[in-house]
Amino acid sequence: MDRELIRQRLKGQGPFVIRTSDGKQFSVPHPEFVLVGRHNLVIEHPKGMLDIVDPLHVVSIRPAPRRKAA
Repeated sequence: MDRELIRQRLKGQGPFVIRTSDGKQFSVPHPEFVLVGRHNLVIEHPKGMLDIVDPLHVVSIRPAPRRKAA
């Protein structure tokens, strides 16, 4: 995907699941956890860890299933 398409897909409240070409999945609770740069996509985990991904390896961005309140 290109950067603009990624930005468009991340509009909204979230949560999202980002899948990459190697099969990895990244859970994104809110679009503020993703930085779309010129050459990289940075995904922050809720605990503060970062994943850096090449935008060309992003194959899908889908809404994550919402948890039902107990």
